[in-house]
Amino acid sequence: MWYLPIFQRFRQLLQPRRRLAIFEACLIGLVSALAAVLLKSGVGLLGAWRVQTSLLLPAWLVLPGIGLTFGFLAGWLVERVAPETSGSGIPQVKAVLARIPIALDLRVALVKLVGGILALGSGLALGREGPTVQVSAALAAQLSRWFPTSPDHRRQLIAAGAGAGLAAAFNTPIAGVLFVVEELLQDFSEFTLGTAILASFIGAVVSRILGGRSLDLNLALTASKTDFFVQDIPFYLVLGIVAGLMGALFNRGIIASLTVYRRSLRFGLPARVALAGLVSGVIVALLPLAFRDNTGLREILITGEASWSLAAIAFVSQFILTLVAYGSGVPGGLFAPALTLGAALGYLVGMGEHSLLLPFGIASGLPITFALAGMGAFFTAVARVPMTGIVIVFEMTTDFNLVLPLMIGSVTSYLVAEKLAPGSLYDKLLEWNGITIQKAAPAGGIMTNLTAKDVMQQQVETLDTEMPIEEVIQAFARSHHRGFPVVEESKLVGIVTQSDLLNIRDRNLANDTPLGEIMTATPVTVTPIHTLSNVLYLLDRYQISRLPVVDGRKLIGIITRADIIRAEADHLNGANATPRLRPDPSYIVYQTRSPSIGRGRLLVPVANPETAGILLEMAAAIARDRHYEIDCVQVMLIPRHNSPSETQVRTAKSRRLLRQAEVLAKKWQIPLHTQIRVTHDVAQAILETINEQHIDLILMGWKGNTSTPGRIFGNVVDTVIRQATCEVVLVKLGTPQSPIPLIPTFPNSQSPLPLIPSHQFNRWLVPVAGGPNSPLAIKLLPALITLGNDPQIRLTQVFKPSELKPDMSVSEQAIRHLMRRRKLSSTVVALPVQADSVAEGVINLVKTEGYDVVILGASREGLLQQAIQGNIPEAIASGVESTVILVRGAINK
Repeated sequence: MWYLPIFQRFRQLLQPRRRLAIFEACLIGLVSALAAVLLKSGVGLLGAWRVQTSLLLPAWLVLPGIGLTFGFLAGWLVERVAPETSGSGIPQVKAVLARIPIALDLRVALVKLVGGILALGSGLALGREGPTVQVSAALAAQLSRWFPTSPDHRRQLIAAGAGAGLAAAFNTPIAGVLFVVEELLQDFSEFTLGTAILASFIGAVVSRILGGRSLDLNLALTASKTDFFVQDIPFYLVLGIVAGLMGALFNRGIIASLTVYRRSLRFGLPARVALAGLVSGVIVALLPLAFRDNTGLREILITGEASWSLAAIAFVSQFILTLVAYGSGVPGGLFAPALTLGAALGYLVGMGEHSLLLPFGIASGLPITFALAGMGAFFTAVARVPMTGIVIVFEMTTDFNLVLPLMIGSVTSYLVAEKLAPGSLYDKLLEWNGITIQKAAPAGGIMTNLTAKDVMQQQVETLDTEMPIEEVIQAFARSHHRGFPVVEESKLVGIVTQSDLLNIRDRNLANDTPLGEIMTATPVTVTPIHTLSNVLYLLDRYQISRLPVVDGRKLIGIITRADIIRAEADHLNGANATPRLRPDPSYIVYQTRSPSIGRGRLLVPVANPETAGILLEMAAAIARDRHYEIDCVQVMLIPRHNSPSETQVRTAKSRRLLRQAEVLAKKWQIPLHTQIRVTHDVAQAILETINEQHIDLILMGWKGNTSTPGRIFGNVVDTVIRQATCEVVLVKLGTPQSPIPLIPTFPNSQSPLPLIPSHQFNRWLVPVAGGPNSPLAIKLLPALITLGNDPQIRLTQVFKPSELKPDMSVSEQAIRHLMRRRKLSSTVVALPVQADSVAEGVINLVKTEGYDVVILGASREGLLQQAIQGNIPEAIASGVESTVILVRGAINK
């Protein structure tokens, strides 16, 4: 249908990508600010109505009645709709970020918002900052469902929402970021910080604008009213000690209050919250008028308008009222009570210092300074986040006089409180509810420690966009795969599955219809750095069995559910296994880099100056044809007892050879990268290069014989053939003619140019038999024949003399395939040959008809197997004087 490509492209845009991070962070900050303003306005309006009513009617009747009524409504709403919204909300967010299955969605956000307005507006002595954090985190979690993303990215968005909520509630963006990385997520990665910073900034700015305040951060209440003297330092230490003691006592009181309500008062949540509202209303009615507005009470303390008796009453009453309210399960936070208690405690210490030093005529700090420092100290003792405690008060005041007092008081209170009652209050609240967060254990085992690159299959069977449907059906018939990535010029452009083939009948498409018309364009993909948890999430979300792994648009592998299961099984089976000794990895002592503008990578190991030139010419021909880059590696062997990374080697001769390769590449206008590796094992160094550089094809030379017992081509070549996941092209150069210079000129060199033998590449023999490597030989042929003049190509199949009428369908299909893909002007014929064996037939053809090059793919699969186990390719290469090129296709890891 016409809209499917649009939907698929839109779905791809919704995958987790860094390009969406800015949009998501801004959206989360905006939504968090709106929620914070709505909660603040709702609590303010209901609270103002409550205070105004208490002035018009008897306070002893109005305040308990409002507390009882609205408390019951808040408790009923929480219990019936979203029990997860009970309490502060910060412990629940912290649990979700620790991958504990607790609901966090739009339902939670709405219930917390309405329940918080009802409870806090009724006069319960709790703050709106904790609820704002949970509301904002829940909204961020809901957005992550509307915009599909990975589990790890979703955690970062939730943390950013929590930070934006705190920033919007207090108008403190830096404190919001610090609270995320210090308490909630404990992650200092670039992406986490960037998302949290942007969301917190947007949240704070929008909150201030919508709240009717300017962006001027100077707080008029404390401007030019703070000071700090050297003689104040001991008293700030005393303040820190007392705040630590009382903070530890406060945390234990919170836990005790919860225990009393839940175990001694066996009421439902609505009754418990109603009871708390009733008791709080009675207590507040007996207190001075200032205690009916919790925010106004804190402002009285930090402006110096309170007496020592009012500060003492404020500390004791707020301490008790907070325990009464929080233990009931009311949706309210502890930030604001902690700040009010700290302000009262600091004010009392400041008044005490003034009384002690005044008789001696010694200047003392103002109680305002101690009140503000006490806010940070007590907050730190409760939440155990010293950096957040310091910054949150500093951002609220923007007063540099407070920096040292805040640091002294907060650090001291943290040390004292941690000594008396280790652990954050939020962790204690989670443990009280039976939830323990294991900080030392890895969050998700191999699911978060391993990436797609670690377990993916590096080489993949792919199909081309121009392949006709008839050949696509044949590819599915001879393969166990249920889907193939589709590439165009080495770039992933789609994927085709068995489901796509089933739709062919409904569309009445011809057999020669190109694959590009039926494939699924813009498929879901992952990058090499995606964790297995992200990969599994995408597999489950889109109900697919495999995901292409791409680097940019280049396909570098594929990962399936089976790969993830295999990795998990290997992890379990190898947990107690004895580690095996592995050789030291090779070490790069020299390298050059060109612009990465190719569609693939071709590796050429060079060692012999006499053959390096012709190998590089072959590599250049393939690279031009496929738009590849060339990696040229020189391997230097060292003794086993030396470390590759610590051994000094002379690289002058190797660099000279690589510089010649660079000149050739410049002449051919092909990107070329070079490197020199020091190693104990040449094959290992080549395999490491293949894996590190994502090599698509390796072109190697072979001298034509080996003296190593039990080996076909020698230790290095046999190991590469067995283990290299990329396509392998092995070249045995034929008998040379007259030598010619390697390159016509070599600038800035006084040394004579090396000579390379001249080879004929005019007559080509290609044995085919329909095996999996035959198409690879055909596909490689058009590039290589450019090395000759007026090349002639013969495709042949070897049949036993007993076969009267040989079947040439495979050769004819190969010719059609070759001519369709490459409009060749060369002569191409397909003729059979009779012989008792493949090797005998090919050798006789070469000797009798004088072929210059024999290019071998797999013949009925046996040729490739015998390239490892038997002697057919070795017999052909050793039995003829012509050049022999052996092609082995890519294999799965």
